[in-house]
Amino acid sequence: MPIKLTILGSGSAVPVLGRGVTSQFLNINERRFLIDCGEGTQLQLRKFKVKFQRIQAIFISHLHGDHFFGIFGLVSSMSLLGRTKKLQIYGPEGLEEIVRHQFKLAQVYLSFELEFITLACKDKTLIFEDASIQIFALPLKHRIECYGFFFIEKQDELKIDKDKIQEYHLSLVEILQAKRGETIHRENETILTEQVTLPLVEPCSYAYCTDTRPMAKLPAWIKGARLLYHEATFTQKHTDRAKATGHSTAADAAKIANEASVEKLLLGHFSTRYKSTDELKNEALPIFENVTCVEDGDVFLV
Repeated sequence: MPIKLTILGSGSAVPVLGRGVTSQFLNINERRFLIDCGEGTQLQLRKFKVKFQRIQAIFISHLHGDHFFGIFGLVSSMSLLGRTKKLQIYGPEGLEEIVRHQFKLAQVYLSFELEFITLACKDKTLIFEDASIQIFALPLKHRIECYGFFFIEKQDELKIDKDKIQEYHLSLVEILQAKRGETIHRENETILTEQVTLPLVEPCSYAYCTDTRPMAKLPAWIKGARLLYHEATFTQKHTDRAKATGHSTAADAAKIANEASVEKLLLGHFSTRYKSTDELKNEALPIFENVTCVEDGDVFLV
């Protein structure tokens, strides 16, 4: 599976027994990323059997403690356990200063390099790209500067149906033409690309949208995502509280999922006032059918 998402923490504000604060581990095409790093993340990584030394980059959405207080312990443990490979950390302005100052005061000398990439954008912005995937930052609408992230697999090039090579007696030049999506023209024959290539597989994609008020721009930014995680801190009966704190309700999240035509919606970042997530799920279901309230340790495959 190109995408494997492990929920490490699914709550908001403060950790409680059975529900940690926000953190997720994402494997997309064998690229391994940590998304947010709330208090206790390194213990959750161990609990759910995630090899944290293989993490290539950490993405921090914003500088509220329930999304990044765990980074100090995790990075320190990586060093104590002998990591030598550079670790990239993406986050808003101020994150590098906080982390480096903490390690300076504690006289922590890491065995590997930290590279900070500071986010500062007003629109959907490409922040990482390699041969296989792209990652975009999404500026969200919270009480402080905050970003979501959109991870998308690059579209594969067209693949030749091997049975068609012999059937159409394709030359090497014609094979390359077909793989580029070009029509093959012969003296007495025209061969369309779709006649000799395999159907394209829809690219896998994952949108992570935490701590935000409902945003009109967001559906267009994440259109067609295979998997969407959207915060649902409150239900509609606490709409006033959601507006005051810069959060969304379950209904808000479902509307975004519906407008963006995503395949599956994951709700998370729940307030501790709710003893069960049934109330949140029931609020979202009439608006968007394929919805799950996440729990710590849940794994989703795409």
